[in-house]
Amino acid sequence: MTSTDVDVVVAGGGAAGLAAAISASDAGMSVALLEASETFRTGNNTSMSTSMIPSAGSRWQAALDIEDSPDVLYEDTMRKTKNQADPVATRALAEVSVPLGEWLADECKIPLSLVTDVWYPGHSRLRHLCVPDRAGRTLHKHLLTAAEARPEITLITPLRAVDFEEQSARVVRVRAERPDGQGESLTARALVLATNGFGANRDLVQRYIPEIAEGLYFGGDGSRGDALLLGERLGADVGFLGSYQGHGSVATPHGVLLTWTTVMNGAFVVNREGERFGDESTGYSEYAVPVLQQPDGEAWVIYDEAIQEKATPFADYQDLLTAKGVRWADDAAALAGIIGAPEEALADTVTAAASYGRKEAEDPFGRTLWPHVLEPPYACVKVTGALFHTQGGLRVDGHGAVLRDGRPIPGLYAAGGAAAGISGNGAEGYMSGNGLLSALGLGYLAGRDIAAT
Repeated sequence: MTSTDVDVVVAGGGAAGLAAAISASDAGMSVALLEASETFRTGNNTSMSTSMIPSAGSRWQAALDIEDSPDVLYEDTMRKTKNQADPVATRALAEVSVPLGEWLADECKIPLSLVTDVWYPGHSRLRHLCVPDRAGRTLHKHLLTAAEARPEITLITPLRAVDFEEQSARVVRVRAERPDGQGESLTARALVLATNGFGANRDLVQRYIPEIAEGLYFGGDGSRGDALLLGERLGADVGFLGSYQGHGSVATPHGVLLTWTTVMNGAFVVNREGERFGDESTGYSEYAVPVLQQPDGEAWVIYDEAIQEKATPFADYQDLLTAKGVRWADDAAALAGIIGAPEEALADTVTAAASYGRKEAEDPFGRTLWPHVLEPPYACVKVTGALFHTQGGLRVDGHGAVLRDGRPIPGLYAAGGAAAGISGNGAEGYMSGNGLLSALGLGYLAGRDIAAT
């Protein structure tokens, strides 16, 4: 067999790439980890997440007598996506969710715990693992520390993988370029594309998901569609290119995420007329477009002190408090003054929401999740809808191998946003943790598969 410069080349230094690199190195393989951006430690989608990783049937759940399994996660995913999710990738990620969580905790030394105070739309069990401050940047730092502790992994930045060529049965050539256009080639047993999706490529967003093209982009600037464009040149299979994770509550003009935990604990969303415009509990992803459809593409999330206590553990919420993005009002009249809404209309909305919470009336929008009746003083945050990351990309098998005409392309893998995800079509199928599970899970599976072949 022709000798190689390195066993594995991984393109991308987010969760997907780090999981692939660490997984491969733990199997005794040498890894060149290429990252195009010198600022990737703070400007990637992993660091902008809330670190939520679904693990269905984990030891953390068992300690609290929570019954769960990969089958239940699979069924939840298919139900949320209306059976549109790729069954192969969905099954593989559901099955790997438990060993993945244990590997992250035990081998990568990431301090994970089970989230027990937040329910997320679509999930029928409490199953999310996260780091203590619920900040993606903290999760990313731990992954980087784990990678840096493994001498088999060499991080090279700034270097972008731009081309792929199969040399022989088990040797591929990867061409990479630096920002100045200077290139170099590496030979390896495999290339793992972990360059995320195409959220930062406005032309691709306009082409594939025009409904969110005018929304705020709230993701890493390196998500330019590198993997998709490379895969298309190779004739790779693609799928779910209209799928994405949106979010209906990015505080504006602060550019800080207001956690949807507020809504799931009883908050509601109004426009500048003081009126609700839908069932907020359906999910934060699908609520991005309804928010953008309001005047000026803005809305207001209304909650109270009890709900703020639920949001406080999130680092993003602490950032929002620091940015003075939360405003308080003693009553509905003062709240209307802050929002600029008609006082009577907003008062009617507050009163109606309380009646839904007390089961005295049914919400005309169909919302049934009203776990808390707001009490003054009221908090409010002005928000807009945003695109977080795309969920479509290169189709993969259950090991993360990229497919062409339904068969694996030898030596080529994809993980995270570079791969077709498990969120079906549009924004409605996204469940909390789909992005990180696809990133970490497919990266982990890819590293192991390369070592085994």
